Amino acid sequence: MPIPPLYGHEGTRNRLVGAIASGRLPQALLFEGPRGVGKQRLALWLAQALVCENPGDGSRETGKGEPCGKCQPCRLVLNLSHPDVHWFVPLELTKKTGDADKQVDVVEEALGAEMTARREQPLYEAPSGLASHGIAAVRLLLRQLALKPALAQRKVFVIGDAERLVPQVGAEAAANALLKALEEPPANTVFVLTATAPEGLLPTILSRVVRVRVARLADSIVAAFAQQELGVRGQRAVAQRVAAADGCIGRVLAEEGRGERGGEAAERFAAAVKAGPVRRYAFALGQQPFQARGGFTGMLDGLLERLREQARSGKETGRVVQAIAQVLEARSLAQGNVNPQLVAAVLGGDWE
Repeated sequence: MPIPPLYGHEGTRNRLVGAIASGRLPQALLFEGPRGVGKQRLALWLAQALVCENPGDGSRETGKGEPCGKCQPCRLVLNLSHPDVHWFVPLELTKKTGDADKQVDVVEEALGAEMTARREQPLYEAPSGLASHGIAAVRLLLRQLALKPALAQRKVFVIGDAERLVPQVGAEAAANALLKALEEPPANTVFVLTATAPEGLLPTILSRVVRVRVARLADSIVAAFAQQELGVRGQRAVAQRVAAADGCIGRVLAEEGRGERGGEAAERFAAAVKAGPVRRYAFALGQQPFQARGGFTGMLDGLLERLREQARSGKETGRVVQAIAQVLEARSLAQGNVNPQLVAAVLGGDWE
């Protein structure tokens, strides 16, 4: 199943195709903007424009210089199967090995499985809190970088959620490895990084990319997406989705088919810890026993998001880093199907 069409961002798209036509497109770009605004979809659209055989074919559906969407390269990109367009997303690996070369193979297999899942369900959710771009993923990128293009005249590497190259303090190896590729990229290569929190990237990486701000979408565009891609009907239902999205289509997807969001559960957990032992233990006992995956890990992901925002503000850095480590440990235990009640009780005690 092809990925949905790109909605909105006409101004940015016009500037990008103009840069391609004039031969001035930078080889390393960073698309930055709010979570869910469509940065990675825009990056894939740019990749499509770079490999398209008939850009701006004159049809009513495409503008001047935009990808035609009909040629074989365009269809391959839309089906996430073009051999010269490489989309790297954060991964939470279940298999690990001490051999560095085998770990690269593990990442390649996991990334292939993720792309297969996204072909089957193109409206994907945000990666889990533990997902990251590890050093093995960057080594895979460098391996692919050394190969010649298979079909197109150039290769495109899309690195989604690039701030996860540094998932926590002291884990800069992956970002440093990527830095070497960004310093002198091959002439036939374009890098497109995306980030919600660009300040989470190493300053040396930021200095080597051209930053492109991806703005929020108009309510009319979000409404069109909800109606055409999600089948939302009724003026009130559409209005509710648009209000919740705040100009970010990804937030519409986050609401689709979900109950309590991880962010809301994280707020309740934090309030329970602050209220004292009785509320804290009541919250812990309220978790479904032996069902660590799903809602409970979503709550932990919400906590991680809150803590990372605090870390970016620079306040009480030492305590925040310690809290992040505690939540990461809790999530690791949850993935091993440890009783969520016990994990929540211990984490709450540590935080109190």
